[in-house]
Amino acid sequence: MARIRTVELGRYLLNGKLGRQGCLCARRASFAGMSAIGQTRHFASPAQQFEPPIHPRKQAKDQAKALKASGKKQKKKNTDNQTVPGWELTVGIEIHAQLNTPRKLFSPAATSFNDTPNSHVALFDVALPGSQPAFQPDALIPAVRAALALGCDIQHVSRFDRKHYFHWDQPAGYQITQFYEPFAKDGHIVLRARDGIAAEDGDSIKIGIKQVQMEQDTAKTMALPGEVQWLDFNRVGVPLIEVITLPQMHHPATAAALVRKVQMLLNSVDACVSGMEAGGLRADVNVSVRRTDDTSGELGTRTEIKNLSSFKAVEDAIIAERDRQIALLEAGGVVAGETRGWSLGGTETRRLRGKEGEVDYRYMPDPDLGPVVIDEQLVSHLATSMGMLPDAEMDQLISEYGLSTKDALSLVQLDDGARIQYFYNVLDELELRLGADKSSDQSHVLLAANWCLHELGKLTEVSSDLEMTPSGECKVGSADLAAILHHIHRRQITAKVAKDLLWSVFRGEIEHRGVSEAIEAQGMWFQELAEEEYAAIADSVVQGEMKVVGEFLRFKTGKTKAYPQGKLMFLVGRMLQAGPEQKMDPASAERVLRVRIEEVYIPALEAMQAAEE
Repeated sequence: MARIRTVELGRYLLNGKLGRQGCLCARRASFAGMSAIGQTRHFASPAQQFEPPIHPRKQAKDQAKALKASGKKQKKKNTDNQTVPGWELTVGIEIHAQLNTPRKLFSPAATSFNDTPNSHVALFDVALPGSQPAFQPDALIPAVRAALALGCDIQHVSRFDRKHYFHWDQPAGYQITQFYEPFAKDGHIVLRARDGIAAEDGDSIKIGIKQVQMEQDTAKTMALPGEVQWLDFNRVGVPLIEVITLPQMHHPATAAALVRKVQMLLNSVDACVSGMEAGGLRADVNVSVRRTDDTSGELGTRTEIKNLSSFKAVEDAIIAERDRQIALLEAGGVVAGETRGWSLGGTETRRLRGKEGEVDYRYMPDPDLGPVVIDEQLVSHLATSMGMLPDAEMDQLISEYGLSTKDALSLVQLDDGARIQYFYNVLDELELRLGADKSSDQSHVLLAANWCLHELGKLTEVSSDLEMTPSGECKVGSADLAAILHHIHRRQITAKVAKDLLWSVFRGEIEHRGVSEAIEAQGMWFQELAEEEYAAIADSVVQGEMKVVGEFLRFKTGKTKAYPQGKLMFLVGRMLQAGPEQKMDPASAERVLRVRIEEVYIPALEAMQAAEE
């Protein structure tokens, strides 16, 4: 075979040229002279169009919509599938999270791998001969913050190792990790009932963390028709941390809750760029089963399920693998230690390869990298400057602000922790506007929380469409939402007008900080009906509804124990339909209707019944 010049081979493999700071700048390369290889290479035709890959979260939503449209019921949550009588499940989890850093772990190339493919690639990233790794200290700060949030002990000295394996997504033939001497050890996470653990685990459970280690990511692979694989080396060398738990989980829901809690903790200390929804966090789960009457104390043979990309996938995959192993053992078979995969929406795991152990990976210290020495002063500074962690923040939201557990958890979790910051921004602006008029009963806080969660969520099916930033701003500016809530709280606009204004702000139809001007221009200020006008509307609605009024009479006379609140709200709804809605307040309509029922309608009904007797 004819020898090819190095420059031609480099262009052929990398489709680019060397640029500034040792990075490869993508450009169209000529492949003249490559026929000497004597092989045929298949490249995608420029005219051929391929559909971009569908994100797993969007795929799951589309499947749910399709089921709803077809009239089929979706599967209920796995609340009754956490245990199998006679068997004990044991789960350990390895979580890979991308660190929030501007540069890769061992090269100066940028970590923005969503840009043009192969546009952020340094010499070392693709293992060009002679290139050397250079540890980037930027990765250390978020890594230490993450480990502290997970309750770990930071090691003064840690070292890097090589994990050898051959695959097209790892050009060097090995991954640099911290197998023997990681930078953090002996952590723990406390999961509570509000975190979504299985009922069988009680009010809380403590899960140990064996170690947290830094390592580099692999290339991104995109499968195309015709058995073609495209590789994007932008992701090679992106800094990750791997969180390795102890095998102390025994229920699928608790395992999923742990992954969710880890993501929330990492986001709260700004250690990671994104969560599972955006592909910034992945989980591998190790599953084994044994009989409950097994007195040996040894765990069953474990299998590993790789690259789970959603919390539901974690729970469903564990259930499927547990059931597979139990069925195999009950049939007299033997569980093989192996690596398995999981498909979104699937019902069973699939075999990928035989399990590789330490000998197969041939771990060895990396001779090109020195030890990482972490000063105690740095650890102390980061520990005192991290701010409030999610559990403490949720306790504050519940006890001091009066939020429900569900709403507090949603605020802390949504948008990778940015929604809670948005809530604080809105609340600060609202209280500034209210001044001395802010409610002592915290009703304005509950109003802000409700709109930041529910009304904002109604604007779009996908939360990312709000374009929420880590600083807590989005397409609906916090100042604009605070202005809307200020007018609601002071009863200057109706809820319907407020929702219309929210839509207009979201669509960009109202300029920033222009809410009040828009209300004035459109004449949307609330001019409430007088008391007697409410009463007249109530009288017109109740005519012909004396059977409904009879329910209130039955309650008054003790024939029924529960107040007919549903009937009351039915009549309130009729009032809002019958009158000018833009001038009516539902609370005022309900108050007037209650008085009319007690003082007018019930006495009139009693008189009618007496006359009939």
